[in-house]
Amino acid sequence: MKNDLKRREFLTSISMLAAGTLLPGSAFNFGGSSKLKVCLVGTGVRGTSFWGKRLVENYSDLLVFVGLCDHNAGRLEYALEYMGVDCPTFLDFPTMVETTKPDLIIVTTKDSTHHEFIIQGLEMGCDVLTEKPLTTDEVKCQAILDAERKSSKKLIVGFNYRWSPYMTKIKELLANNTIGKVTSVDFNWYLNTHHGASYFRRWHGLRQSGGTLWVHKATHHFDLLNWWLDSDPAEVFAYGALEHYGSNGPFRGENCRTCEHKNDCKFHWDITKSERMMNLYVKNEHHDGYIRDNCLFRPEVNIYDKMSAQIKYANEVVVNYSLTTYSPFEGWRIAFNGTEGRIEAWHDIPYNDDNNLSQAELHALEMDQSGGELDYHPMIVHKNWNTHEVVQVGSERSGHGGGDIRLHDKIFRNPDNPDPLKHAAGIRDGAMSVLIGIAARKSIEANEPVRIAELTDLQPRAKRI
Repeated sequence: MKNDLKRREFLTSISMLAAGTLLPGSAFNFGGSSKLKVCLVGTGVRGTSFWGKRLVENYSDLLVFVGLCDHNAGRLEYALEYMGVDCPTFLDFPTMVETTKPDLIIVTTKDSTHHEFIIQGLEMGCDVLTEKPLTTDEVKCQAILDAERKSSKKLIVGFNYRWSPYMTKIKELLANNTIGKVTSVDFNWYLNTHHGASYFRRWHGLRQSGGTLWVHKATHHFDLLNWWLDSDPAEVFAYGALEHYGSNGPFRGENCRTCEHKNDCKFHWDITKSERMMNLYVKNEHHDGYIRDNCLFRPEVNIYDKMSAQIKYANEVVVNYSLTTYSPFEGWRIAFNGTEGRIEAWHDIPYNDDNNLSQAELHALEMDQSGGELDYHPMIVHKNWNTHEVVQVGSERSGHGGGDIRLHDKIFRNPDNPDPLKHAAGIRDGAMSVLIGIAARKSIEANEPVRIAELTDLQPRAKRI
């Protein structure tokens, strides 16, 4: 009886997240199992760790994995061992769903295939949780919207950055009109030569797979903007170029392991030093040919490595946004200008933050799921005609600034907790975040502004509901 109650709370929380509301949903078939039956499709790093092993270790009283699916048989076998589960594996997605009859499908495949599994899952009577981004172009986005409307089931997008205490404090200040009406925003995100370069090694370096970093990476940032500003984007004008990675490199090799230039290339990455990467990817290359330590100077790379956009919101706020992929450091800074003042916030700007960690160590800590010590980070609130105030915000460094654990706990442990700042993200949130990136990409190609309303049937709202 206790497990049945927990399972009901879990399913209700999914409906709440999908709807972006505190009202519990009623469109769930609870079935007879005492635990939520979960299937995972896509057994890469994110799937096997954040949506795999971490769920097994922390929420096994509420859920059980009944199936894993991937087109790579070797990664499937590795996933079973790494996640610590004993369930059937499948190379065919419909067969898995028909055989295991899951309550929830978690999608962590390559971005360009998210829509396939989301739509099939909904059509086959399952609730679906997808890793960000929702999808990679407007046609797939519309297809997902249509499928979710026709289905009695729900879809949620796993946005985690919203849940970090630092991001939450920004939302709280803005929601309380601390600087009056927001009029403009300057938002700069910096990917360093360690993390930023890694996207160009992987499948993310191909726009046909990841939709460019406008979609794969910046969907995080655009979702934050939409949430902070409590409005939908209306129009985007952007610039972008590939001028550092890809064919711009001074030399190239087959991969980092065998490259004859490894002693000269500052971007050389020795995958053999990572047991996890070797077991998950290198040992299974023969199944599908995917190379995890590919050369980032290969000519096939066709995404942008510098990006800048101006975004006009339906509530008239104008945002200047930029994404750099070869910065000396990894971090971000943002400034909100309002009618009564200004808020400045940042993270991991070396000359603002006092730490001695390397860029690789900082990234490892951010991705770590084991939890971390409480740390304090400042932001500045400056009121017109007054001196500025330094606001200290306590948060963890690990798990995307503490956002990962809070997202999971909201879904699994505390579904009925109040959500006054509307952290919960549903399908419209997922769509609006990727549509900014899609519009930016199309704007660069056409050299003209792109209106969000022209991409799908979603009409931008001045105030989000």
